[in-house]
Amino acid sequence: MNITIITPVVLTFNEAPNIARCLEKLSWAQRVVVVDSISTDETAQLVREFQNSELMERQFDNHTAQWNYGVDQVQSPWVLSLDADYVLTDEFVALLGTLRAEDDVDAFFVPFRYCIAGKALRACLYPPRAVLFRKDRCRYEADGHTQLLEVPGKAVHLTVPIYHDDRKPLSHWLVSQDKYAILEADKLTRADSSKLRMQDKLRLKMLLAPVVTLLYTLFVRRVILDGWRGWYYAFQRMLAEILLSLRLLEKKLGIK
Repeated sequence: MNITIITPVVLTFNEAPNIARCLEKLSWAQRVVVVDSISTDETAQLVREFQNSELMERQFDNHTAQWNYGVDQVQSPWVLSLDADYVLTDEFVALLGTLRAEDDVDAFFVPFRYCIAGKALRACLYPPRAVLFRKDRCRYEADGHTQLLEVPGKAVHLTVPIYHDDRKPLSHWLVSQDKYAILEADKLTRADSSKLRMQDKLRLKMLLAPVVTLLYTLFVRRVILDGWRGWYYAFQRMLAEILLSLRLLEKKLGIK
């Protein structure tokens, strides 16, 4: 059966550099739910400029609760969950208009093209995400620094990507990554090591993960061919791993 009505849900906090580009690509939607964590910049003002967007302010406690709150505001059968720095392509919007889902399909996973300075890289480390799902069957659960969508039924992987195009300054990225590193370090140290993925086991060793990430990003994912934009992205990914290693070392050394 065709997927007829989809409600996008967008989370925001001080997303003035990004939110307009995100919402411009959602003009096809009858209603867009924007859950804002009490922004102190022009985010709310920008959201109100889009007639199909409904702004809801909620004090932030954690991403899982914030996402589930947004999903609860949706009245349509299908939800399209988007970060404020996600930008739909015209091809993806056209795909949504023709998409079909059998009754046993609960969600669709979508790949991403990562952008640096507004241009898409040839590859990235950002995994596909279940961004389109049935409201009455799926729910977000906490998973370290992020959240995972619990999909009880069948999931389909699409091939048309969404762009990840964050235009916020590097200083903002650094603060966010450190917060993520604290949560991820807590998750990794509490986890059963036998059930961890290979990359997470590597992270627990602390010394190798940053170097391996840099080399893998540059030469296996081949972003070195994207020039300085590729180096920028590779350095970002290495720095994120360094921050995680430092937070893991803090736990190992008992630093509060």
